[in-house]
Amino acid sequence: MQDDDPATEPQSSAQTPIDGALPPAQMSTSDGPMRGDGRRETAFMGVPIEVMISVGKARPLVADLVKLRRDSVITLNTRIDDPVELYVGERLIARGELQEMDDGSGQLGVRLTEVADLSKGV
Repeated sequence: MQDDDPATEPQSSAQTPIDGALPPAQMSTSDGPMRGDGRRETAFMGVPIEVMISVGKARPLVADLVKLRRDSVITLNTRIDDPVELYVGERLIARGELQEMDDGSGQLGVRLTEVADLSKGV
């Protein structure tokens, strides 16, 4: 007699993992233009990625947090001249100094002072 219980059927390697994530894509490094250092670029090199800049942290009490209003000031654990940290997701990729851009736009920029080795990806 054959057992029809799905729990005893062998799992296909093409199934989506239980966490709902898709399996990693198989990429060929033979596709794409050559870089100056001999490595090939992939199509992902043109995809924009969000970088978060962390200037500091605060740890207010919940009672103080619910009292926040316009013009409230939250004190951070850093000073104005301390380095900021750059993250992609949860990975620290660089540190730098905040500076105002010289183009008169009033925008902020970050001058990098330390950069992680990203040669194996982000």
